Amino acid sequence: MPRVSGADPATPDPYAVFRPRRGRRVALAMAVLSMLIFVGGAISLPTVDPLFGGWGLPDRLLLVGCGAAISTLLWRFATIRAVPTKQGLVVRNLLTTRTLEWEQIVGVLFSGGAPWVSVDLDDTDTVAVMAIQKADGDFGRAEAGRLSALVQVHSRPRPSA
Repeated sequence: MPRVSGADPATPDPYAVFRPRRGRRVALAMAVLSMLIFVGGAISLPTVDPLFGGWGLPDRLLLVGCGAAISTLLWRFATIRAVPTKQGLVVRNLLTTRTLEWEQIVGVLFSGGAPWVSVDLDDTDTVAVMAIQKADGDFGRAEAGRLSALVQVHSRPRPSA
């Protein structure tokens, strides 16, 4: 197996899974906090009063359901990743999962105001790789370099003009 140049020396395996650090921790903490707040709110609300109304069981269940929906979305954000293999890259973003072959990827973009890496494909499509985020600072830049090195190692030679 060829050594991937430009890879972070702290990461001995160039095929290690790409995951965000900061966004993952924040999302998991907020998912737990969201459930605690919504369940606590559902428990502490006043009961149904015949004169003034109030909160019944359906209202409480709806409140817990809203908390569960928010927590599920945050959990999904915490589980975004990109899994490189010798065949290609499996990108799991917030709503979609896409499998790319290395030959499809023609470039790695991590510049400007974009919050995460994007890869350009040979069919002119662009795919966001949310697992490598600018919010992670130096770690994010090193991971972008590792992805770029993997793309270079696995890319097919382009015909010269």
